[in-house]
Amino acid sequence: MGSFAFTKYLRLLFGHQLPRQSVPVVLQRKNHPNVQLYCTNKEKRLPEANSRRSNQREKPAFPKSVFAAGTAKRTADFLKRRAGTDPEQAGSLARDRASFLQKIPEGPLSAPEWRKLKDSSSRPERFEVRMMELMLAAAADVNIAKSLLAYVAMEKGAVPYMLLLRYLALCVSGGHHSEVLDTYDVMRTCFKTLDSGAYSLLVKGFSQTERWREALVMLEEMKKVITPSPRNYGDAIAGAFLHGDSETGWMLYSELLKLGLTPNQDTWQCLFENAGTEHQHRDRLVDILTYMRENQVYPEEPLAQSIKAWFESLPDEKWRGRFASVDSRGRCRSCQAELESIELTEEEYTQLKHRVMTDVIEGRDVFNKTTPEELESFKSFVKKSPAFDVIVDGLNVANISAKGPKSQTLLAVVSELQDQGLNVLVLGRKHMLRPSWNWDRHDIHQIKQKSLCFFTENISEDDPFLLYAALHSGNHCNFVSRDLMRDHKACLPDSATRRLFFKWQRGHQLVVQGYVPGKKVRFQRALRYDTIIQSTGTAWHIPYDEDGGDRSTYEVPQRWLCLTKEQQ
Repeated sequence: MGSFAFTKYLRLLFGHQLPRQSVPVVLQRKNHPNVQLYCTNKEKRLPEANSRRSNQREKPAFPKSVFAAGTAKRTADFLKRRAGTDPEQAGSLARDRASFLQKIPEGPLSAPEWRKLKDSSSRPERFEVRMMELMLAAAADVNIAKSLLAYVAMEKGAVPYMLLLRYLALCVSGGHHSEVLDTYDVMRTCFKTLDSGAYSLLVKGFSQTERWREALVMLEEMKKVITPSPRNYGDAIAGAFLHGDSETGWMLYSELLKLGLTPNQDTWQCLFENAGTEHQHRDRLVDILTYMRENQVYPEEPLAQSIKAWFESLPDEKWRGRFASVDSRGRCRSCQAELESIELTEEEYTQLKHRVMTDVIEGRDVFNKTTPEELESFKSFVKKSPAFDVIVDGLNVANISAKGPKSQTLLAVVSELQDQGLNVLVLGRKHMLRPSWNWDRHDIHQIKQKSLCFFTENISEDDPFLLYAALHSGNHCNFVSRDLMRDHKACLPDSATRRLFFKWQRGHQLVVQGYVPGKKVRFQRALRYDTIIQSTGTAWHIPYDEDGGDRSTYEVPQRWLCLTKEQQ
């Protein structure tokens, strides 16, 4: 059934003569490779902490750190395989999809055929809505959906709002523009109000048509009730640029930022692909890269490709883009430029220290498991001690190996650090002092000989003590733990401070790399460079997420877009 015939048919069923021009109706709120291996060496003892740290960073690169993109997924997949909990998952998913598709008719059905199919379903009361949802998920032929609506209209004399809404979603996602316009005409005539879900679909659908300016009116209607989403703004921006109105597109983009919303990646991609190379657009596009840097946002690979193409298209500048990686020294393997250091400036370090002390160390959540008296006792202990070079999360480190007593593992780690001449603090719990198979008395005695130790109550939380000691000791102090401290980062009051914490963490956290009893202890650690968009005027280095990658929020990309400008 064609679009015009279908719309005419619905008009007759509803008993309305639908207008050709559309005006938004009232909106209703919806109710319904690159890691430095930190390895000790008994033959090298450096007297100064900063010199020791510099020496440690000259070691060659080894397996990726816990912060490298994809590490969490690889670890999870490995644990699933080892536990045998993930057998033939792909085959199961394929079978589910095949069963899913079999429920959708191969072509449009007549009313009797739909009635027969409904009668045979297990839940006839939800048959129409469920069938439309299946067609939406499978991107089915829109004509099948039209025949379903025609059947419902004949049976009930009207098409329910929620069914029409799902049909609209199918039309929008499939790019069926005339059907989107017709469905809107039906909805605005037959229903007094539309919810935000309908308006979101209509903004997207109309933005792709010659009636794109009506999407801007719909956006204004949405603002009366809710704040439109970044997706809503992105669709309207794309519509403006698609139809040659760049000023309206930039106006909407500025409005999006003023609302404190984060643009979607495809909105940025649209701007880089359509804004052009005129000087008035260049500054705005560079501002996008600055925004991404300041908010530690990483472009996805399609956006990185668009950024590369835009730079290379600038008519009066000779930019060349390459996709590259960075070596363990922090140098781009394409242009050999040295990237920004991961070290915090004194100002950044002071700011971070103050915020962590206030919001994490002395925050209310700490005292759920730690008494104020215990924390004050620890602070006094730290202040009376010389500045530490390394803080060891004793219980965390002791559990890195399933072989041998836990105290043996902890002793091996402490011994390696102490052999470097480092001043080590071990944070433990009092139950570690009770002799047992896991906590050998002789091992604990050796640990006390090789480091300073502080043992908290068994119920106490270790991390606040570790963070306090590390930050109090100074910017040179590292810490050893597998704990990624996401909960503590979340306690910080603003995104800028959380980014500083993450930067400091990547530059100071040491993680034991696959320890085997009797073997030398080796440590992963983050590289010396910061994974952030950066520019020198004649070069840009942009870390990006690879297609098919799976990066957790606490991980950073490993691939870079290197853009260099030829000297005139």
